[in-house]
Amino acid sequence: MPSLLTRYRLSLGVFLAGLVSSGLTAFPLLAELRLLASLLGIDAPERYADYHGLRHWIAYVLIGLEQTYAKFPFVGYGTDWLAFGHLAIAVFFIRPFWRPLESDWVLRCGLVCCAGIFPLALIAGQVRGIPLYWRLIDCSFAVLGALPLRYCLRLTRRMRAS
Repeated sequence: MPSLLTRYRLSLGVFLAGLVSSGLTAFPLLAELRLLASLLGIDAPERYADYHGLRHWIAYVLIGLEQTYAKFPFVGYGTDWLAFGHLAIAVFFIRPFWRPLESDWVLRCGLVCCAGIFPLALIAGQVRGIPLYWRLIDCSFAVLGALPLRYCLRLTRRMRAS
């Protein structure tokens, strides 16, 4: 069985990988949406009203992003900052990766941020007209982030005790 430290680092590594991948994938947002639309068989996003469910939402977002970027490309700078934010947050978890017994406060801050996803997604998402199923997907990232952080805190307590 792997040591407590190894399990800790694997778990926190998964969390870090999620943060970094979330950040990196926010840069090419339009290209990713075009690819997703293609995979979902959306050949005319401007006819988003003809689609239903997830295909409607993806087509709607794609046409909105295409039109916005064509007329106001500086808006994409906002998602660049979103990407940078994810990468910057990941930096704070490097010290806990190497020095878990001195850095559990970072894990606790991460848990507070995970909890903050719920009101943001459910309230701001409602105000912005985001479908409930999409807001619940966003909330799932809070759970997926909190699980390894909570596990790391538990392992930290066990490492201190031994």
